[in-house]
Amino acid sequence: MKLKTLLVSTVFGIGLNLGLNSNLIAKEVELDKVIAIVNSGVILESEVNTIINRVKNRAKTESQTLPSDKALYNQAIDRLINQSLLMQMADRMGLKISDGQLDQTLMRMAKEQNGTISDLRKTIEDSGDNYQAYREEIRTEMTTQQVLRGNVDRRIYVGLQEIDNLLKIMDKQQGSSEEYNLGHILIDIPTDATAQDIENSKKRAEKVISMLNKGDEFKRIAIASSGGSRALEGGQMGWMNINEMPTLFAEAVKGKKTNQIIGPLRSGAGFHIVKIQEIRGLQVVEALEVRSRHILIKPSIIVSEEKARSMLAGFVKDLKAGTADFAELAKEHSEDGGSALKGGEYDWTDPTTYVPAFRDNLLALKKDELSDPFRSQFGWHIVQLLEKRVADKTELAKRNRAHKMLYNKKYKEESFAWQREIREQAYVELIVEAN
Repeated sequence: MKLKTLLVSTVFGIGLNLGLNSNLIAKEVELDKVIAIVNSGVILESEVNTIINRVKNRAKTESQTLPSDKALYNQAIDRLINQSLLMQMADRMGLKISDGQLDQTLMRMAKEQNGTISDLRKTIEDSGDNYQAYREEIRTEMTTQQVLRGNVDRRIYVGLQEIDNLLKIMDKQQGSSEEYNLGHILIDIPTDATAQDIENSKKRAEKVISMLNKGDEFKRIAIASSGGSRALEGGQMGWMNINEMPTLFAEAVKGKKTNQIIGPLRSGAGFHIVKIQEIRGLQVVEALEVRSRHILIKPSIIVSEEKARSMLAGFVKDLKAGTADFAELAKEHSEDGGSALKGGEYDWTDPTTYVPAFRDNLLALKKDELSDPFRSQFGWHIVQLLEKRVADKTELAKRNRAHKMLYNKKYKEESFAWQREIREQAYVELIVEAN
């Protein structure tokens, strides 16, 4: 294919003596190469190199071997084509991620790494990346994920009957509590493939399986060969229950052991190769619950902050002296309409559902202990811890997990199908191919 290059003319000398008769010395300076055209957009060589360099840096940090530069190049282009299609759709939808939303995401990322935004910035810059460029990449990732979820969610419905049916299956199914950490490689089949194309793809899949069985590293082979969406992450699908997987995978992994290679499994997308990297059992889910009672006084024009606090301090003094009854005080004075008529009492509750000030003061108490007055966003409180217990939430967790499994399974299938549809409808032209 003809190589298309973006050029810029730079003026190196301008004669100042003769006006229009000045001699201009211009030189064409290559800035960037257009690698591919995607509808009305382009993919530049610098964008491809950014992805490749990041994968290489991550591999170096993790002491992971990588496939050839050609394989990395092709995977990077494929990812950028999909990204470009989603960003073009975001523009049509008028979807934009604000600086505030971006900052919140970055702060959460930094917190997950037990650091601050400054720590995150230093980590990025120490790895050789530009922090502002990194910010924009995160903004793009957030945008494409919103586009994807917005378009795929509408294709998914999880009914109550489906959840009930799945729970029955899980109860009867041997090993249904197990989760699998899977690696995945897709050897895709071209659109409108001929019989020879399908045979060629099958042979490629069989060759990949042979390499894996001989001990070749799965992540490296996935980056080099997979057409799946997680190829540049080494084909890592993460932990999932068999009921959460695509049906094709669920049937294949039953009864298999750790490190077993499965495939090739044929689907409409191509030939799949799956590796069971780890297996673990489902844990019993337990949660702390508390039963408590409180009195709330809200400061107002009539009741000052200090008056509200001192009223509650007086209640605490009388309660400790045994000259007052908590329930009667709550019915008469508490401004929490939901609990006042019940003597200020809250039934068994997960304390993490309370606002931080209330939660923290409550959890600091011993059984039957009263707190000192404290302020929350609702006003001034005193609270008494009546009881604590550790509740078995396994059944509730199973139900929530069944819903999540059904949703995730459908999301994976519909996401792949939808992205394939928009890719087939798009105009994509590769201008420069890997050497």
